[in-house]
Amino acid sequence: MDGSLLAATRTTCPYCGVGCGVLAGADGSVRGDPAHPANQGRLCSKGAALGETTGLEGRLLHPMVDGKRASWDAALDAAAEGFRRALAQHGPEGVALYVSGQLLTEDYYAANKLAKGFLGTGNIDSNSRLCMASAVAGHRRAFGEDLVPGVYADLEQADLVILVGSNLAWCHPVLHQRILAARAIRPQMRLVVVDPRRTASCEAADLHLALRPGSDVALFAGLLAHLGRAGFALPEGLGQVLDVPALTGLAPAQLATFHHWFTTTERVVTLWSQGTNQSSSGTDKANAIINCHLVTGRIGRPGMGPFSVTGQPNAMGGREVGALANMLAGHLDAERPEEVAALRDFWQAPNLALKPGLKAVDLFRAAEEGRIGAMWVMATNPAVSLPDSAQVRRALARIPTLILSDCHAGSDTAQHAQILLPALGWGEKDGTVTNSERVISRQRGFLPAPGEARADWWIIAQVARRLGWGAHFAWPNAAAIFREHAAVTELARPAPRVFDLGGLADLSDAGYDALPPTQWPVPRQGPRGGRITPPVQRLVVTPFRRPAHQGGMILLTGRLRDQWHTMTRTGRVPRLMQHAHEPVLTVNPADAADLAEGGLVRVASAWGEAVLRLALDAATPRGACFAPMHWTDQLSPCGRINAAVTPATDPVSGQPELKHTPVTLTPFAATWHGVLLARRPLGAALADWCALAPAAEGVFRHEMAGQDAIPFARLAEALGEGPPTIALHAEATGEHRAAWLRDGHLIAVLFLGPNHVLPPREWLISLFAEARIGSAARHALLAGMLPDGPPPSPTLCACHGVSATTIRAAIEAGAGDVAAIGAATCAGTGCGSCKPELAALLALAPA
Repeated sequence: MDGSLLAATRTTCPYCGVGCGVLAGADGSVRGDPAHPANQGRLCSKGAALGETTGLEGRLLHPMVDGKRASWDAALDAAAEGFRRALAQHGPEGVALYVSGQLLTEDYYAANKLAKGFLGTGNIDSNSRLCMASAVAGHRRAFGEDLVPGVYADLEQADLVILVGSNLAWCHPVLHQRILAARAIRPQMRLVVVDPRRTASCEAADLHLALRPGSDVALFAGLLAHLGRAGFALPEGLGQVLDVPALTGLAPAQLATFHHWFTTTERVVTLWSQGTNQSSSGTDKANAIINCHLVTGRIGRPGMGPFSVTGQPNAMGGREVGALANMLAGHLDAERPEEVAALRDFWQAPNLALKPGLKAVDLFRAAEEGRIGAMWVMATNPAVSLPDSAQVRRALARIPTLILSDCHAGSDTAQHAQILLPALGWGEKDGTVTNSERVISRQRGFLPAPGEARADWWIIAQVARRLGWGAHFAWPNAAAIFREHAAVTELARPAPRVFDLGGLADLSDAGYDALPPTQWPVPRQGPRGGRITPPVQRLVVTPFRRPAHQGGMILLTGRLRDQWHTMTRTGRVPRLMQHAHEPVLTVNPADAADLAEGGLVRVASAWGEAVLRLALDAATPRGACFAPMHWTDQLSPCGRINAAVTPATDPVSGQPELKHTPVTLTPFAATWHGVLLARRPLGAALADWCALAPAAEGVFRHEMAGQDAIPFARLAEALGEGPPTIALHAEATGEHRAAWLRDGHLIAVLFLGPNHVLPPREWLISLFAEARIGSAARHALLAGMLPDGPPPSPTLCACHGVSATTIRAAIEAGAGDVAAIGAATCAGTGCGSCKPELAALLALAPA
């Protein structure tokens, strides 16, 4: 064996639900684990940069109470007292936990046990409610259990893969590359993408169905009706007669091709993700997909089945332990009295919650109404991630005891919390996660605990002890929690429940430490892992319903290629910020007659507004616009798009409608625009509109615009470097240019002007790497234009740091396809998520 592998710690990536194995070296290096079944050595750009995210900048290192550092005892006592007061005043319905798919399964289990078992409340919900709740509800309606029947190998063995509401190339790039590698071997394999936008995933598709936003149920109801006409048996009342072309906006010829391919192809996998789930009809969308597989019998066999792909690393683990308001631990059924009694007895919890709690959106509404006396938020940032975020912030501000356990001190949610508890982060904590194909993998610590940070399960157990339940939470380590969790999964026997970890319930500490990736079910006896034929299969009627809110331009929200959630981790890595350094709204050119490309645009709805940079892209459908959901108060306060997003939810799953908000677009009337590059971050409150991002190692970029007088003096004072070394002030035109140097090194540059046309940022950033700024560069800075020579270009391949200029040069030198570009530059040979952009550059090159 390679000696370097022996020195590395085998752990799991903390980003998406693919669940990639990672080898973390003692030297801080990170690489894909070739022995892990999920990724087989591959990593995406985010995973490859994990080693650059383990620093302590911005970390919460000590408990805080009311803004002051406190001891652990004082902070835990305050948390317990807050719950005690809330229980006395409001009863169990007045306390709540809001948790996260970033938690490990052991943390999740402890939180759910505390809430449902001993606080006696169903009010524990997860940010997975924003991600996978509709898939969960669809599974439970169809299979009687939250069950993903397929495995990743099915994606490679299928002859037809259908991506529905999933930009797999960006959001789950390792799976996308597995599909493309399989198709390279079997060219007859087809790929269909169902998505209103032409995303990066469409570049490799044989068919792109750019359906009208919110019309997925109509598409699959039409497919189901076609299957009935083709001879597949449909139960009476299941099929709907719909005008599918009119509802979806798709051409009859496209629909005919889709129907023909699905009907005549045995091995079909239909994969869906947030684009389907984040809808006021998300559960029906999931069941409409599942129905087509059940009617054709395409489930539980190689290369076929409905496949829900999760967004977070441990969304599945949270579902396993029941950390959603309407679920019990271990897939136990709250409607079966014998299973409720079994859990009550096992936990010795006479106050076990007997009814579902409030789902996320309703939970924060209750908080604003004063009905929640104590809430504990764990490893998530609801002040940014939930829709109608102004309402969520009002709710957070009204909770008498708001506790936040997290790694990071400065999140938007932290600004509202009275009690901050420092938690361990990736690389420090120890436990398990479960990925989208039901594989349980270990996250192992390889870094020391910083400051006074502690494991989430330990923090939960300490609060439980102070509330009088210490004996029920007296775990010596994470392994003991995992054994208890595994034992709970056996309580439903002999019910026809697939989820079973009984074979791991007696795992020793040493066995837990060495646990390899393990796919459930893991019964004490019988077959383990593999694809599953659900023992219960129900067809569900899914009537087509239009989205809850109609009219106007439709706002779609989603993720970027190199970013994760609210960027507390990825937002600190310069190479991950170069692909998109500021919040951008993408609009079809035909819808932007009154808007200037590159300018700022105000996105307003009935719930709020945001201001973003405008980009025109014909790949965005007419009548719709797209914005990423990542920006926060720390990075771009006005760029928080969820301030404008509707709080409408699915009536079954409670998942918010994040893909269909009616908005209006108007120019943001700025009197000046500017860019400030400096050796330190100056925050994101420098102007009416500001976006802060790391631009290079030790260089920070501040994009700005304002509606006041040009603030050169104020910004120069905020920089704190005294008068500029060189400066030019053209009052007549409103242009100001200045640079600060120290011993010839560039310290900062500031450019202000009447519009957004300012010097190329890549050129300015490159000057910070110069050992000394010469006279030519100084003259160029004052002139506000490049000296002779080609300008630097943005990084296109984040994995290998390859710029667009380098890629264009390779094309000019004869690289005629994406593989040849990779051979010449390494671009696209990492996670592969930049391959669509490489293909686009090839298409623009002259023959």
